[in-house]
Amino acid sequence: MIEIGSEALAAVINPLGAELWSLRDAGGRALMTDADPAFWAGRAPLLFPIVGRLMDDRYRLDGKEYALPQHGFARRQNFALIDQAPDRAVLRLIDNAETRAAYPFAFALDAAFSLKGATLAMDVTVTNTGDVDMPASFGFHPAFAWPLPYGAAKAAHRITFADEERGQLAAIVKGGWMDAGGWESPVEGQVLALHDALFERDALVWNPVRSQSLAYGAEGGLQLVCDFPDTPALGLWMKPGARYLCIEPWHGIADPHGFTGEIWDKPLMQRYAPGEARTFTMRVTLAG
Repeated sequence: MIEIGSEALAAVINPLGAELWSLRDAGGRALMTDADPAFWAGRAPLLFPIVGRLMDDRYRLDGKEYALPQHGFARRQNFALIDQAPDRAVLRLIDNAETRAAYPFAFALDAAFSLKGATLAMDVTVTNTGDVDMPASFGFHPAFAWPLPYGAAKAAHRITFADEERGQLAAIVKGGWMDAGGWESPVEGQVLALHDALFERDALVWNPVRSQSLAYGAEGGLQLVCDFPDTPALGLWMKPGARYLCIEPWHGIADPHGFTGEIWDKPLMQRYAPGEARTFTMRVTLAG
């Protein structure tokens, strides 16, 4: 495990998946999931080279089919530590025989974690290191404690978006694919009152999301402010009864139900030219 810290926060990163394993305040209080395996043992997987699920867990490229699990393979790969300081760590995954069997591209995936005061910055850079165009999506998937450890009841927590988030949400059908239909956003103006029943059907997905920032917590108490300037979609997810809330900025999304196109046609798929790199940032600030 890799530990970094500031005067206000301490973080632990697991090289398996370059996964943020824990985030604690200066008093040692846990700001992330308890990872209860009765619900979900994940913490903050990095989603690459796809976000969501493929139809039949397979995609098509140049007349061939390849198998990829939901959210891709990065979360199951060991990253190498390439730079570390007391308040910063950078980990890297490069293509290998196992990844090339499922995804025949040369890439580097760099995950940089840094702490400055009460802010954790996560900057993930996708680079095409090969000599052909590369399709790729990326997403964050951190699970924060619900309730946060500041005394407010679970039912008092809410999401406050930077902008109004009305209209229809994308619907996820059984199996994990996106449906052509949707349902009305439960957001009242900029505020989403949180309760378990919101997630009985699955994640809430905004595609697109207008906001590039939101605050999570109970009114009047310490909150987590999440900024996500590089991702046009957002998922919120938990399993009813669990003690976490996933706040998931995405540049990618699950296949539409019945999708049979090539991977280039997958919604929000990006095309990387040889040598091209793009960085995705998520910042989490403890504020009150």
